[in-house]
Amino acid sequence: MEIFYVSGFTRASKKLSADVKEKADSAIEIFKNNPTDVRLHLHKLHGRFADYWAFSIDFKYRIIFRYSQTDEIVLMFIGDHAIYD
Repeated sequence: MEIFYVSGFTRASKKLSADVKEKADSAIEIFKNNPTDVRLHLHKLHGRFADYWAFSIDFKYRIIFRYSQTDEIVLMFIGDHAIYD
């Protein structure tokens, strides 16, 4: 599976604390190895985000992504629950 990052994701990740960045890197690595790992709390989104999925970094932070092609994932947003607003 190939993972791509949109520029907004990269910009938002630079604003996170070092601790959250480390957790995010760990969650992304888990996702690469096993997207259905229960630690990620993977879930389909609804409403205006109906085309997207999300997984947890920790209790506060999430990563929102979409499937692009068969083995391509595009990481779109990273942040706390405010990213759903």
